[in-house]
Amino acid sequence: MLYLEDFEPDQVIELGSRSVTKEEIIAFAEQYDPQPFHTDEAAAVETIYGGIIASGWHTVCLFMRLLVDGLLSDAASMGSPGVDEVRWLKPVRPGDVLTARGVIHEVIPSRSKPDRGVLRTTYEMFNQDGERVLSMKGVGMFRRRNNA
Repeated sequence: MLYLEDFEPDQVIELGSRSVTKEEIIAFAEQYDPQPFHTDEAAAVETIYGGIIASGWHTVCLFMRLLVDGLLSDAASMGSPGVDEVRWLKPVRPGDVLTARGVIHEVIPSRSKPDRGVLRTTYEMFNQDGERVLSMKGVGMFRRRNNA
């Protein structure tokens, strides 16, 4: 189990990889973001994207799964008060293989609640060509080892 004390500034945490299929892009978009460039191959070809792309929200969800599997499931996570910034930098397309990582910027023990603290982290996701497709600045709460 990883606690707040196990993290340090400039630490890079590799979160793993996963591929994206056309079917899951369309299924997610039909449910949550039904814009033609996410759901309709013929219409998507006529857009600025030139084909089907994943919803940005789908991309965030894919990242979240990698974060849980690659870090949070083995950490004393207490959730998050939110993210400060989300940027979709390149379209995610069917067949892309996405790899995520986090870079810790600050480890801040709470002054008012000694059982916890926060990590300020920049998260990034890259496609198989090394192009950054997502960046997020996050704040995560973690229990402290001696006060767990």
